[in-house]
Amino acid sequence: MTAFSLHETHQEKQEGSRVTRIRALLKARFNPQKLDIEDESYRHAHHRETERGPKAGSSETHLRLHLVSASFEGVGRVARSRLVHEALADEFANGLHALTLTLQTPEEYSKAI
Repeated sequence: MTAFSLHETHQEKQEGSRVTRIRALLKARFNPQKLDIEDESYRHAHHRETERGPKAGSSETHLRLHLVSASFEGVGRVARSRLVHEALADEFANGLHALTLTLQTPEEYSKAI
């Protein structure tokens, strides 16, 4: 099995509080070898008639997540999604609207790159 380092970008240093909470929760729950979270809320500004952005408290509603974890070995695609959604239940209850998920085992990830 190939070892991966957790991918952290400049964007992570500028991310808002929801992404920071989600990153910490997913690190603790899944011990990921790769974790990328992208805020795509700006693409969905039409969903609400409110101002977007951290000042309005309405950013970070639509996220793209790429998670590589050994926790997914032997777990089907739908069950992986359920595990992530269960882990983020509080965030969904408090404003997270949508996730685009790419969930892979280390072996699947190494074959894809």
